[in-house]
Amino acid sequence: MPELTRSADLFLLDLGSDENRFHPDWIGEVDAALDEVEAAEGPKALVTTATGKFWSNGLDLEWLGANPDGINAYVASVHGLFARFLSLPVHSVAAVQGHCFAAGAMIALAHDFRVMRGDRGYFCLPEVDIHIPFTPGMDALIRSRLTPQVAHAAMTTGRRYGGHDARAAGIVDQAVDGDEAAVRAAATELAAGLTGKAGATLGTIKNRMYAEVLRVLRDEDANRL
Repeated sequence: MPELTRSADLFLLDLGSDENRFHPDWIGEVDAALDEVEAAEGPKALVTTATGKFWSNGLDLEWLGANPDGINAYVASVHGLFARFLSLPVHSVAAVQGHCFAAGAMIALAHDFRVMRGDRGYFCLPEVDIHIPFTPGMDALIRSRLTPQVAHAAMTTGRRYGGHDARAAGIVDQAVDGDEAAVRAAATELAAGLTGKAGATLGTIKNRMYAEVLRVLRDEDANRL
């Protein structure tokens, strides 16, 4: 399960050490961590990391298969998590040390910045290959964070981007050669320079900048499957 720790002005949210799929309990733990980050006073920033092969492999398809009656409530909770990261009144940096697929890739895009391992792991939006269309909220989020050309290629081809390719495409802000500790260190350094910007003003800027995206993400009727 996700775990939140703090060192001085930096919060570190570790998503876990397996595929880090969005099980309802996992979503609840991440939401609770964001509550704690938001409630903390003073300078602060957030680094979201993981350990092992995956940063996040997206939706918990096994849980969905076993709970078809809960699908729309589940989708609403996922979209709510996207919206929280996108509008968080602190700067967030995703330290992507491994595979970052589907909804996992989307939640990385909802962070302010992304640092990715250069020599291992892929960023991928595979929905076209697994025949699951993007919801309106997902579509709005992706297209707000990527250039039109990159969004088109990523969404319609399911291309897998390694760290350096992702950096060249503007999907991530840095590609780091080295192990997951090096990725975490680079993300931490980036976040440390942004701690003084946390607060209501930053939250207002984000909410206004992404007002239409947030509206669509929070529209449960539009995102029903």
